[in-house]
Amino acid sequence: MAIMRSPRGFTLIELLVVLAALAALLAIAAPRYFQHVDRSREVVLRHNLAAMREAIDKFHADRSRYPSGLQELVNERYLRALPLDPLTERADSWLPLGPNGQPATAVMSDVRSGAPGLARDGTSYADW
Repeated sequence: MAIMRSPRGFTLIELLVVLAALAALLAIAAPRYFQHVDRSREVVLRHNLAAMREAIDKFHADRSRYPSGLQELVNERYLRALPLDPLTERADSWLPLGPNGQPATAVMSDVRSGAPGLARDGTSYADW
């Protein structure tokens, strides 16, 4: 006597319902995730700029002159390493500024991000 077994597995309708539910959850969660990623990059950028500006100020207070560039801050151990710009993901995109606010030629007294674009609050990253 043969025993009839019911087929195992899911029907196509059941799979489609589960996939539709997952798609709805992703449609809600994905935009919020990307907003948080953008916000965290901006926070890291502000922190990196503050740390480099503090190192420039300490260098100036110790030596009574401004550094010639960011690499001098690393060489003299005011920074361990040049931080990455979180928006460009590069350490060489920083824009050093001279005492007059123009791009640095001989000495630098400030630094800005070289990232193009606008922040979430509408300000330019280059103005931070």
